[in-house]
Amino acid sequence: MSVFTRFAQAAPLGAARSRLGHWRAWPTRHPGTAVGVRRSVTVLALLLVLGALLLPNTLAALRPGRFTRIPAEAIVGAVLLLALERRARRAVAALGGALLGALTVLNVLDIGFREYLGRGFNLVLDWGLLDDARSYVADSLGGATAGWATAGAVALAVLLPVVMALAVVRLGEVLAAHRERARRGALVAATVWITCSALGLQLFGLPLASDRASGALEQQARRVLDTVRDEAAFRKETESDAFGATPGGQLVPDLRGKDVLFTFIESYGRSAVEDPLIAPGVDRTLDASTAELAKAGFHAKSGWLTSATYGGSSWLGHSTFLSGLWVDNQQRYRTVTSSDRLALTEVFEKTGAWDTVGIMPGVQKGWPEAGFFGLDKVYNAFQLGYRGPKFSWSTMPDQYALEAFQRLEHGRERDRPLMAEIVLTSSHQPWAPVPGMVGWDELGDGRIFGPIEEAGEKPSDVVADTTRSKRAYGRSIQYSVTSLTQWLERYGTDDTVLVFLGDHQPIARVSGQNASRDVPVSIVAKDPKVLAAIDDWGWAEGLKPGADTPVWKMSAFRDRFLTAYGSVPATG
Repeated sequence: MSVFTRFAQAAPLGAARSRLGHWRAWPTRHPGTAVGVRRSVTVLALLLVLGALLLPNTLAALRPGRFTRIPAEAIVGAVLLLALERRARRAVAALGGALLGALTVLNVLDIGFREYLGRGFNLVLDWGLLDDARSYVADSLGGATAGWATAGAVALAVLLPVVMALAVVRLGEVLAAHRERARRGALVAATVWITCSALGLQLFGLPLASDRASGALEQQARRVLDTVRDEAAFRKETESDAFGATPGGQLVPDLRGKDVLFTFIESYGRSAVEDPLIAPGVDRTLDASTAELAKAGFHAKSGWLTSATYGGSSWLGHSTFLSGLWVDNQQRYRTVTSSDRLALTEVFEKTGAWDTVGIMPGVQKGWPEAGFFGLDKVYNAFQLGYRGPKFSWSTMPDQYALEAFQRLEHGRERDRPLMAEIVLTSSHQPWAPVPGMVGWDELGDGRIFGPIEEAGEKPSDVVADTTRSKRAYGRSIQYSVTSLTQWLERYGTDDTVLVFLGDHQPIARVSGQNASRDVPVSIVAKDPKVLAAIDDWGWAEGLKPGADTPVWKMSAFRDRFLTAYGSVPATG
């Protein structure tokens, strides 16, 4: 190799080393600035760590007073770091910081899940729901927004533990550099914490002494343990079925010859008929629909059911209602849908006296659980012939889905009556734009909804505004109820029995903090014997349950319904 070649290779390396040395020497050249930067970094690290230690896991608790407390974990951590030598101190600080960063990510997930689903994030079960969240954002705010939101969330989840680890390492080095003063400070802080804890001293209505981070860690660990224990216990529940071994001939004999329709209205919760901002319009719709149905010869009784889910995860509400078991998490859902438990819809298949069908406009991918529900045929979003626009998350307006059901199944000549499970999606958040009713004979392939969708509110204008969200939610419930009851007036017969209900309450921003999980449920029929069979239920007349109407757990409905219509529990 020539001297020239060696010089050419060495030159860039030398230049890089020179630039690195130049940057390393800048504290010497600018001592005042260097001290300021070091102090700023230390203060920032301290604020970051204290903020993470005191961060609550609910949005309602996220206020300044929460961050004026004394975290016990900071005192314990300082004492531990002061007791270690340099290498061990850095390792422990980095590990502890990374764990604190991970806990912060879990707290943020808790905040989101509590706002939308009314419960905390389950470290074992809920990772799959994050993809559903991304799909929801894409449907509501567009693919680009969803892409940026996903990238931001991933970056936060990856960088936060790293940044937190660096912050704790930095604080550990500062403590070691001022060891004696740090020890005295830790002793004073521990004394103050114990005193505040013992005396129950408060500031801004909150205890000054905090163990928030260790409490959050314990809560996450308890969720994991409870989840593991629950699986075995719930599996035994699925095996105990009062009607599981009942012969088909002894199931729902009092409904033979009837078309029985189980219909879920998305997010139709108690808030729709009781919230002061939402209820007036919904109540007018329920009263008007009750009167119009009566003119057509139909009558109704209504009650309340407490859903196993809140704000979302509709399939948990559906499976709770149909299985007669409390299905409040994904693990229970997988367990029950892979079991031999007799679903309410499967009852009709087992009799051999009904054709069974599912109308599922919200299903846009494989749904292997369909077999559990005993449905001979399932129509998903792509099999109903719709060619119009999506309405945010909802693939098609409810009116169109119901007309497609009429065209494809209910209106056909058949040898046996029909049992159908129908899931209506127009009232799915973000409730914008809301479809409008059109002439039933004008529906065609749904393209008539194009101008309605274009003229409607934009999801981005509604999702962050509580008042607009409530009003849009109310209009969506009015639309769904109107679509369903008009369909029944138009196509229902003397042998039609309609059971419809909400699957869960809307999110907390609409239903309110600490709202109940109750949803309305109604049974509608022309045959007076159908409603006479539930006289002892105490339900209210019409489509609106009263404030004092009995409230049942949603899981209680299956057995009560089967018993009311003559089903015989298995013996032995």
